[in-house]
Amino acid sequence: MANASSVARPAVLSDLIPGSRVRDTALVVGGAILTGLAAQLTFPMWPVPVTGQTFAVLLVGATLGMNRAVLSMMLYTLAGVAGVPWFAGGSSGFGGPTFGYVIGFIAAAAVVGKLAERGGDRTVLRTVGTMAFGNLIIYAFGLPVLIAVTGLGLGDAFVVGMAKFLAGDALKIAVAAGLLPAAWKLARR
Repeated sequence: MANASSVARPAVLSDLIPGSRVRDTALVVGGAILTGLAAQLTFPMWPVPVTGQTFAVLLVGATLGMNRAVLSMMLYTLAGVAGVPWFAGGSSGFGGPTFGYVIGFIAAAAVVGKLAERGGDRTVLRTVGTMAFGNLIIYAFGLPVLIAVTGLGLGDAFVVGMAKFLAGDALKIAVAAGLLPAAWKLARR
């Protein structure tokens, strides 16, 4: 018989939803769909559009935890490669100047998910750090592929593949820093 002290504490917000495999499958699929929908919020720019994807990826990572978030981003990536038109602007397929960012989504979801499991989304300051680190991981994967595919130099790639997104990233991080700790406070009630 389990006593009250042996009951597992939820590591991430989605752990508050009762269930097991069915719940986990729905969360993984839902995270992929959310990311695909967020990718359709697109402001075309060359060679990398502004989208809602990064916000969705980081939110999926923080709310699902490492394992489910990685599976969700792998599903998103594999379905997009297979032809589901849910990459930025309704595109699909393998390669292109932005594909490194998509691969970076998997790594960022893993790290953000792991940090969230360790409380990285419980306070405003921790959430800011977790989300900023997740963004850096996405850029670390995206910029080298952008350079390889477009032939841009490092400085130009930094401008068109990262610098122009920093203000938007700061806004997305601010939203997450308001939402996630607030959701935890509500959950504790």
